[in-house]
This record gives sequence, C-alpha cells and structure tokens, in this order.
Amino acid sequence: MPTVLVTGAARGLGLEFVRQYAADGWRVLAAVRDPGAAAQLARLAAPTEGRVTVHALDVTDAGSVAALATSLRGLPIDVLLNNAGTMGAQSFATHGVAVQRFGTSDYADWEHVFRVNVFGPMRMAEAFVEHVAASERKVIATLTSVVGSIASNRSGGMYAYRSSKAAANAVMKSMALDLARHGIVAVPIHPGWARTDMGGANAPVDPADSVAGVRRLIDGLTKEHAGRFWQYDGAELPW
Repeated sequence: MPTVLVTGAARGLGLEFVRQYAADGWRVLAAVRDPGAAAQLARLAAPTEGRVTVHALDVTDAGSVAALATSLRGLPIDVLLNNAGTMGAQSFATHGVAVQRFGTSDYADWEHVFRVNVFGPMRMAEAFVEHVAASERKVIATLTSVVGSIASNRSGGMYAYRSSKAAANAVMKSMALDLARHGIVAVPIHPGWARTDMGGANAPVDPADSVAGVRRLIDGLTKEHAGRFWQYDGAELPW
C-alpha cells in the first residue's frame, strides 16, 4: 500500500487530496495545524479503518515538524506532498487580482508568507528525506503557483505571494539536483487557480479536477521530470 503525507489537509485542495488518495486505497497521513478543528477531515478519516490518520503539524514550527518526523520514523513515504500554503492576510477571495499592490506592503505578513510557502516545504523535505528515500515512488512535490513564474508575469502586484512562490520554485530546483543521488524526484507543481477559500468562488478550476490532474502528473513522474516546473494538466511552465 503506497503512502502519501499531505500538509495543509484540513480544507481546500489538501482535503481533496486526502479524499482522492483514500478512495484509491492509499495510506494517507493527513497533517493539519489543529486536528481538533478539522471536522471535515475527521469525518473523512473515520470510515477508512486507519488508512487515513490525522497528525498535528505546523510547517512554520521546526519542533512540530521534527516531532512528526520522529513519530513516523521507519515508515516509508512514497509521496511527500507540500500542499500547505498561504497568500497572507490578503487573498484572491477577499481582494481579487488587486491583492498586495505596490505601496501597501505589510512586511510582517510577507515574512509569514515566506515561513509557510518557502521554509515550510524545505523544512519538511529535510525532516522527511529518509522516509521518502526508503519508499518505492520517492517523490517530493510542492504546490507552488504560476504567479511564481518570472517569465509569465504580465500584471505585476501580488508581491508577497509571487516572491514566495518564485522562491519555492528555486528551492525545488536545487532540491531536485541535490536529492537525485537518493533517487528522489522533486518538483514544483502549479495546481491551477482553483475554487478554494484562498482562490475564491470565481476561480476557473474545480478542486477535484485540479487534484486529479496533480495526481496523474505525480503518478507519471520520472527522473527526467525532476527540477522542472509543471502545471496540473501536464504542461511545463517557464521559470
């Protein structure tokens, strides 16, 4: 039975990843900041006879990440899926495309966005690299965003979110090179602008379609895909 660890699993795309992987018979380690507040996740996990387990995790807290890695020591993890992410205090859902305009920067919030979107995936990879290396599939995937593509930026704005996703892409590129010796395939993936609490009700991509696409992409990864920037539908994106 393959195993996936999903961060940010309480809602949105994270919850949909748990739902789809569980339906396909995977063992799912669903990581959330507050398991007690994750009612939908608890309901999803209840009938799975232990295949879906819920774990406390704050990706911005080194102690929290280390504690989870220790508790799962010896368990091979086929796919480490860094789904947890944030736009910060503002989001598409609340501010639309005008989010994080020039001249309105909240630098403390910007730092928080980096702690979640950049340091979080790196911290998880460093803590769980042995778990992934011991598995059959050996995949570390981080959900980033097309707005992190410098070549594709035609609209400006979104300074905190854009810069964090560009940084996450750079992290994943280096990780792909450094972990190739372990047979690990590391990739950044854009899941599309999906209708979630962060993406807003007007986003064009259905969460189920986004997650299904990301899963197909992950299933087909080879070493030739490592360190390249992918979209949920299989298209390659420019840096």
